[in-house]
Amino acid sequence: MPCGKPEKTFQPMPNTPDTVPTSLRVIPRDQHNISRKGISPSALRVLYKLREGGHEGYLVGGAVRDLLVDGEPKDFDIATSATPEQVKSLFRNCRLIGRRFRLAHVVFGREIIEVATFRANVDDGSGDRELHEGGRLLRDNVYGTIEDDAVRRDFTANALYYTVDDFSVRDYVGGFEDVANRVLKMIGDPEARYREDPVRMLRAVRLAAKLDFTIHDGTAAPIPALAQLLSEAAPARLFEECLKMFLSGHAVASFERLEAHGLLRALFPETAAALASNRSGALRRMLLEGLRGTDSRVAADEPVSPAFLFALLLWPAYCRSLMALQAQGMQAIEAQRRAADRVTVHQLDTIALPRRFSLPMQEIWMLQTRFGLRQRKRVFRMIAHPRFRAAFDFLQLRQHASAEHADDIAFWQEAQLDPDNAIATEPSHDDVDGEAGGDGELTGAPRKRRRRRRGAAVAE
Repeated sequence: MPCGKPEKTFQPMPNTPDTVPTSLRVIPRDQHNISRKGISPSALRVLYKLREGGHEGYLVGGAVRDLLVDGEPKDFDIATSATPEQVKSLFRNCRLIGRRFRLAHVVFGREIIEVATFRANVDDGSGDRELHEGGRLLRDNVYGTIEDDAVRRDFTANALYYTVDDFSVRDYVGGFEDVANRVLKMIGDPEARYREDPVRMLRAVRLAAKLDFTIHDGTAAPIPALAQLLSEAAPARLFEECLKMFLSGHAVASFERLEAHGLLRALFPETAAALASNRSGALRRMLLEGLRGTDSRVAADEPVSPAFLFALLLWPAYCRSLMALQAQGMQAIEAQRRAADRVTVHQLDTIALPRRFSLPMQEIWMLQTRFGLRQRKRVFRMIAHPRFRAAFDFLQLRQHASAEHADDIAFWQEAQLDPDNAIATEPSHDDVDGEAGGDGELTGAPRKRRRRRRGAAVAE
């Protein structure tokens, strides 16, 4: 058999209507809390236009789920009996996208309403569906009924349909009750569904963290054994999923659930190894404190940076790599550069971290040892550095791993307000070579001051 990627095959879906029974339950308007006031006017416009065109149209997925738990949906997706081409014929402001899943995007200024055609659960060979021989879904453009579409969705909580015909919610797989009980349950066989799309494991963690749901035992059980399947997912898709997990206000809960379900070592293998080897737990304390700060900034509607986030998530890996290089006798500055490059390159095998984020991330790391410098020119140069504020915020986080940074933090806090006064109260320091301490914390002690020659000019 030739080497290379496994062959692609065409085969029926692993979950058929026979294995996933459906039973329609209609929840009338007086038995749920969804109001049109909470729905985007653009989404309502699309729903009414589809109905006028003779097609079925439903608000579906996360929007219905979030509205039921009194949340505020960010996106309003619609499922319809109309094909993508029929949707396009109804809306001049529509464009068709996607190869894996053919979708219609109806554009209203900056808002995009995503419209998907009901997908069938069984391919009779006449449609466009392609599966990897391992069960991963490569393409799915076989259209069917609303019952088929409900079975094709991932979690029962995401398989609820709201209609403007009578303002009811339609439930085919028990999702309404699961939302009421705050339980996240997979539709069909969890292992088969994870193999079909491994990113569903991350979605389970992210949704449970966001909604404060419990993952059903049967849904959670296969995750640790299948975590390595994430290596088959597109790195760019994993990057986007990380942003959703950690920059949506639920970073701490997401991180703790990644650890609990064995997904952290699949997503951030070197960070997981570094945390496991850090016996004091100092690096984990720092990481969690940083994630709490991220959650606070999101809650306060303040900007958050992916570069800072990944500097935080990969810091344990960087410290561990730096310690290993310095143990081999490499000079500190060269070891720092080499460790930063090594960690970044290794992480790219899993997550496609764009250079516009990876380079600032490395700068945040490299600036840490410069906080030990007190020379006048270096202080002013440091404060003027474009990454100074992010690097200083990172330094403040490091005190949760080691108390020895208190002096540096106090100096640079004063230096930002009155640099001349801060420098005047400090002895002159020369360059510092950063070294890794026992807990993977960068430390640095100033070299001895060189004795001035007699008659030399007074220093600045």
